Amino acid sequence: MKKFLEEFKAFAMRGNVVDMAVGVVIGGAFGSITTSLVNDIFMPLLGVITGGINFGGLFYALDGQKYASIEAATAAGVGTLNYGAFIQYVINFILIAFCMFLVVRLMNKLKKPEPPKAPAKPPRICPFCKSEIAEDATRCPHCTSMLDK
Repeated sequence: MKKFLEEFKAFAMRGNVVDMAVGVVIGGAFGSITTSLVNDIFMPLLGVITGGINFGGLFYALDGQKYASIEAATAAGVGTLNYGAFIQYVINFILIAFCMFLVVRLMNKLKKPEPPKAPAKPPRICPFCKSEIAEDATRCPHCTSMLDK
């Protein structure tokens, strides 16, 4: 049992496991922020733009009758096809994906750009056989010609 616990400790303390755990916790917190952004800011604006349509309340009663709400149809024992909830989830997904895109874009802009790499020095070429040779070579390893420094 002691060996098992030591193996578990070694596994749990590896860098990538700890990094993943931190990512999950931060992701959960960020998920709450994006959900609030969608539900509390974007959806009310979308409601104003669409004339106050509540997508979550759109449904079709499977018995063909009209009911005031999903709850009324459910209370009457009728199955409902809640297409409005599906539309709501699709809109939420698109808005959350857009928010994530904006955050990732911002994070990429905040990251320090990598300094440009110096262009690679062109390889040294033997003037006789045109083979690539080492910089410090005095003879060509391919044709054995003497080389100038």
